[in-house]
Amino acid sequence: MEDGTSRSPSYCGDTDPEHDPRQWYTRADCEVRQILDRIADKWSLLVIALLDQCPMRFTELRREVDGISQRMLSKTLRCLERDGLVSRTVHATVPPRVDYALTPMGQTLHATIRPLVTWTEQHQRQIAEARDAYDRRVAAEKEIAAREAAERDAIARRALAR
Repeated sequence: MEDGTSRSPSYCGDTDPEHDPRQWYTRADCEVRQILDRIADKWSLLVIALLDQCPMRFTELRREVDGISQRMLSKTLRCLERDGLVSRTVHATVPPRVDYALTPMGQTLHATIRPLVTWTEQHQRQIAEARDAYDRRVAAEKEIAAREAAERDAIARRALAR
């Protein structure tokens, strides 16, 4: 095997000391990409944040995560449990009681996500302003393009009418 060649088809590590994020972005079989897709999806971050506060039952989570369906919450919890981020504890009671909690690894993930949420909260107004400015600029560009197209059409109609 050539020096620097990976032995595993799903290995995403770079042999070059300079890190290239395209190595995991462009490969569907890359485990790093799969993990990032899982933890950064629409619902996982919310579930992780809620479970960092305290263990919760399924119905409590469903009530707290606005807009999530029962099916999607089940799927999200199963995937997070499979990845070792959430633990599921079934209590032998009637009716059965199931609690979900972050594992120690899940807690370290939440600690990693927290600065991102803080950054988002600190910059949300600036982002909203940038979005508004962008939307106004794009609308103005479309209006100019439409006016120019109408002028070209009018010139063409006049030329054809002669």
